[in-house]
Amino acid sequence: MFVQVFQGPVSDPVEVKALLDRWLAELAPGADGWLGSTGGVTDDGTLVALARFESEEAARRNSDRPEQGEWWAQMEALFTSPPVFHDSTAVDVDDHGDLDSAGFVQVMQGRTSDADRARELMNDDDPEWQTYRPDVLGSLSTMHDGDGWTMAIYFTSEAEARAAEQKEPPESIREAMAEVDALTVGETSYFDLREPWLASPS
Repeated sequence: MFVQVFQGPVSDPVEVKALLDRWLAELAPGADGWLGSTGGVTDDGTLVALARFESEEAARRNSDRPEQGEWWAQMEALFTSPPVFHDSTAVDVDDHGDLDSAGFVQVMQGRTSDADRARELMNDDDPEWQTYRPDVLGSLSTMHDGDGWTMAIYFTSEAEARAAEQKEPPESIREAMAEVDALTVGETSYFDLREPWLASPS
């Protein structure tokens, strides 16, 4: 799988949403290899979007379409500063439910001193996770730019996520989380998508 993350401050979330809806209606049918998208605008006006393709080649073919270029020119004009891109083929998906049904998505980004170990920890299949956090439908994580990572976590709702994060995690999960923190370089950024835009091929 290939994922492209793009993000940046936008002038009008309503116009952004309208353009994304138009992409789904008019361009998605011709985007061979497109697997789905996650996006949204934070309270401070930052757009964060993750587009999933079956391969990097499929994503490039989509980018090369004239109609895609025209659409992107309109989208780019809505950013108030140049958007940032992160491309990755180091992608892991962990789903316990229908990710497209999520009522809240939190995107986290950071850097790590050990990308391989961080990826292993982020995709830990500890069976206690589902018991500990039934509000989590799944996650999508990518490693990019050498030591960088982006993870989107899909929740049933923000209210259930906030309530559940107050719970004390089991020891095995607590230890894994502590190791992730120990590998973290600098600050981790959090982007709350309270009205997530979720789509996949029909």
